[in-house]
Amino acid sequence: MLSVAVVMALLAVVSAVGLVVDDRVLLGAPVWLKPLKFALSNAIYAATWAWLFSLLQQHRVLANRTTNVLVAVMYVEYVLILVQAIRARPSHFNFSTPTDAIIYTAMGISIGVLWTGALILTILVLRAPIADVATRWALQSGVVISLVGISLGALMVTPTQPQLESMGNGTFQGMIGAHSVGVADGGPAMPLTGWSMTGGDLRIPHFLGMHALQVLPIVFVLLTLLARRVPRLRPSAMRARLVAVAAAGYAAMLALVTWQAERGQPLFQPDLLVLCGFTVLVIAVAGGVAVSLSRPVLEREPSGSHTSGNPGGVPHQHRS
Repeated sequence: MLSVAVVMALLAVVSAVGLVVDDRVLLGAPVWLKPLKFALSNAIYAATWAWLFSLLQQHRVLANRTTNVLVAVMYVEYVLILVQAIRARPSHFNFSTPTDAIIYTAMGISIGVLWTGALILTILVLRAPIADVATRWALQSGVVISLVGISLGALMVTPTQPQLESMGNGTFQGMIGAHSVGVADGGPAMPLTGWSMTGGDLRIPHFLGMHALQVLPIVFVLLTLLARRVPRLRPSAMRARLVAVAAAGYAAMLALVTWQAERGQPLFQPDLLVLCGFTVLVIAVAGGVAVSLSRPVLEREPSGSHTSGNPGGVPHQHRS
């Protein structure tokens, strides 16, 4: 997995160069924007799993075989995206020609294999003997929400109503599925992310959920660093409470942005219902933090949960 992270980081640089030297546009976005985004996302995702692999002291043969399959699948998927970028053809939802259909079908199969592999690794992380309760909450909630985020990508492959109508009246133009809701793909979009600014965008919950894998462990690390200056945060049980609140808030935010996207609303143009939901979420998270900090800590912090150079007692990484 670490090798994938390095290669994808290099490919991100190549894609960035492509953005500068190639001015072709596809569906309103530079042709090299998608390879850049996927390279960056894959690099972060692979680097995180390379670290998480160190926790899997049991079933390491299964974990190693699974990660090897994921490595192959991530390379295959990226190569297909790169080929379509070079051809200036949509890589997703594209059945316009037999070649496009074969490439997108192969991508669909690779994503299915990726999800299955992620499920296996998630189960192994959930069963991993992580002594420190705060570490356990951060990592296990992160992998579960990340798996949900990957699953949300399935929402994008469903044919839109205009596409269904075109299939019935003989005007089908070769696209089945879409990123956007309520508007056609390719309209005004946010810089870099490419998320729609005029309608809902299902890539938002997909991205947000997938990267819980990094966000929740980062929350844990920040709390561990703060614990050096704030005595109240030093017991592992206290940090575990706060991580649990963060995980619950993150999951609720994922549900909220999914609902917003499905209702055809741009991320930064929510209606009153979404704003009310967001307000309730903020109040609930703030209340959870306040209650967690106010309650006494009855459990002793597990011995060895603060090790030199290894906050939270996370085992040192073994490269995969």
